[in-house]
Amino acid sequence: MIRYIYGLILSFVLLNASAQNKTPEQFLGHPLGSKFSFHYQVVDYFKTIAAQNPNQVKVVQYGSTNEGRPLMVFIVASPENFARLEEIRLDHLKSTKNQSVKTDAKTPAIAWLSYNVHGNEAVSSETSMKVIYELLNKNNRSMQDVLKNTIVILDPCINPDGRDRYVQWYNRVQNEVSDVTPFALEHNEPWPGGRFNHYLFDLNRDWAWQTQKETQERIVFYSQWMPHLHADFHEMSPNRSYYFPPAAKPFHQDITKWQREFNEILGANCRKYFDQNNWTYFSKKEYDLFYPSYGDTWPTYNGAIGMTYEQGGGGRAGLAIERPDENDTLTLKNRIEHHYVTSVATLETVSANKDKMVSEFNNFYENAVQKPIGTFKTYLIKSQGNEERVRSFTEWLSRQGFEYGIAGKNLAVKGTELTTLSDQNIKMESNDLLISAYQPKSNLLKILFETKPVLEDSITYDITSWGISYLYGIKTFGLKEKYVPAAYQPEKTENKIPATTPYAYIAKWNSVNDAVFLSELLKRKILVRTSNIPFETNKMSFEAGTLIITKKGNYVNNFDSLVTALATKHFVKLVPVTTGGVTAGASFGSDEVVTIRPPKIVTLVGDGISPTAVGAVWHYFEQQIKYPLTLISQDKLSQLPFDQVDVLILPSGNYSNILNEKLLATLQDWVKKGGRLIALENANDAFLNKPGFDLTKKVTTHKKDQDTFKKFGEQEREEASTTSPGSMFQVTLDATHPLSFGCSKDYFTIVRNAYNMDYLTDGWNVGYLTDTAYKAGFVGNKATEKLKNTLIMGVQQMGQGKITYLMDDPLFRGMLYNGKILFSNAVFR
Repeated sequence: MIRYIYGLILSFVLLNASAQNKTPEQFLGHPLGSKFSFHYQVVDYFKTIAAQNPNQVKVVQYGSTNEGRPLMVFIVASPENFARLEEIRLDHLKSTKNQSVKTDAKTPAIAWLSYNVHGNEAVSSETSMKVIYELLNKNNRSMQDVLKNTIVILDPCINPDGRDRYVQWYNRVQNEVSDVTPFALEHNEPWPGGRFNHYLFDLNRDWAWQTQKETQERIVFYSQWMPHLHADFHEMSPNRSYYFPPAAKPFHQDITKWQREFNEILGANCRKYFDQNNWTYFSKKEYDLFYPSYGDTWPTYNGAIGMTYEQGGGGRAGLAIERPDENDTLTLKNRIEHHYVTSVATLETVSANKDKMVSEFNNFYENAVQKPIGTFKTYLIKSQGNEERVRSFTEWLSRQGFEYGIAGKNLAVKGTELTTLSDQNIKMESNDLLISAYQPKSNLLKILFETKPVLEDSITYDITSWGISYLYGIKTFGLKEKYVPAAYQPEKTENKIPATTPYAYIAKWNSVNDAVFLSELLKRKILVRTSNIPFETNKMSFEAGTLIITKKGNYVNNFDSLVTALATKHFVKLVPVTTGGVTAGASFGSDEVVTIRPPKIVTLVGDGISPTAVGAVWHYFEQQIKYPLTLISQDKLSQLPFDQVDVLILPSGNYSNILNEKLLATLQDWVKKGGRLIALENANDAFLNKPGFDLTKKVTTHKKDQDTFKKFGEQEREEASTTSPGSMFQVTLDATHPLSFGCSKDYFTIVRNAYNMDYLTDGWNVGYLTDTAYKAGFVGNKATEKLKNTLIMGVQQMGQGKITYLMDDPLFRGMLYNGKILFSNAVFR
């Protein structure tokens, strides 16, 4: 009998033990926080937990990275909610489409927690393992109560490529016993660091522009759930404490009263935990809610509660680092605990305010459809002559989830041109694009389209102007009346070989697709010519920069079928002509018509050079125009076989330790022989006042110092007065120069530096800022003068080659459509 009872007890104990979820420590084989985990280990742990809880965890792979790592989310719910998970999702989505939704006590809130968007802010993924364990820990009453009211979506790592780049390096160089000395090797991550994705883009600044694969795939899945809350977990420098909401000013003016209130409620719950543990923290400083492309703002403008958390640490912190100012040693275990506590505080706050969150979210979308915010109720985009830009633009609109169509009729209307904010009489044409504000995402629509966002505070974290009409270079009008669009169908592009074999094919040059088409032709060794002046033939006018593909020089099998097929593939409309003569301009054999040869292009990477600037160039060539680019380390520049290079690109960076006098002389010699040098942003400083280079700063008269008695407490604002963190300016272009070919008449750029450059005296001042160039965004009063009458784009002829000075990066974050065309000109012309 005793043996029987003992057996029952043993069976119960074994059964109960087998039902227990594995802790992160049990799975990893080491205490959490004692070592950095690779991405696959984090994912495998989540999968293990999911397999142990099939009635509570759903595993979803929503995409993959450029390096092939899976992008995963794990949806956690109570068994009761999990049984009707799809029903909950579909019912919730009805609220975003202004369909009646029945909500009751059983309607859960949806909270999405995102970790590790910056790869070397590596505490986040470690924390996520503890979060899912505790969510499913039956002994954790707080988390069990959360799951009664909340569906929790966990993304353990938004940026697996960056994370593994960091972890691989750190695990390789760390000491067996962590060296807490701040200047130790394990606290000094090598270039480019793990912060960015494969193409060195900052994924936390890509939510609105969606240039990156990871972002595009994440937004598709995000749109299938549209959570009530999105929390983004980060790290900052190791000598800092912890930041949690409320956010700093500026708040965008269209953030709702409830979204502001929840910031305060959440902050109070976080403070409670941090005070109990005597942990230091701060709120309402530095991290604002303005720029629309963050992981807190983009969800906010989509109706969610969006917030950021920042733990002191980052890539420098490693497993442990000494902090003399804090009189402590910051460990990975500390950082995990802090992020875990704010994760818990967030979920508790959502659960406690579930009913209000659901009702306010529903109200947000009801108002969006029935009473859209803002002055304009319809947006009109002129399509004539911009068909390919409009096609690209509609692809972006679709990724955002916006509804759009065409006018479908001709009509005289009044509207406001958005870049000038001038009221005009407009002829609405049937093929013009129309976007009604009476749609679910009208708040986001209004915010992304606005060209002068209201800024309540000059201390900002990121760029302060982003209007879509600026970025795409398309004529956009805001209409105060409501117009219902007709269905949009992109114009079909089909090129056929004429019955009479043409003398040449002509292709316009005014879209990024044209650059992709050119790239394909050059890779296939098709000879391409271009006219440096406008011309007219067959009663058709063509702008300077037009591509001319003649039979002459192209001895390729199936030439006509190849060229027409490539043009159709890239939506390029070819115009076949039967003569090389013109009725105006230059005939195809004149000196004004030049050959575009396939260039060998090299760009520098490495210490001193901005990783994101490199990434913008790299992504542009590999993913946008699909043209070969060779990356070389900056310390190998002296060994470069210059006779094999046509174009050398210097991304923004500090070249003082790279370009010595000998290398500058080598570059000059190479340029004189026909090389093309392109310098971006701070790379231009390497050529300032150097012999042979025509680049100088403006001469300014020094005024009497007025800052003798400046106030210590105003130093942050004093620093801001000298900056332009990201404001919109209109560039005056020399439309006759090849660098500006194909760019729309109105060229706008995002200014992030007070350039203060003088005009070239021995070159072409292709783009510059006048006294009236400023359009929108914050510019400090001391920076304003430096941005008047300053060079932005210049070209210096040097022997048979040229140097292109670009003070501003036209590829910045992949945002500027005209910038991509201008950069294509710099590379290929």
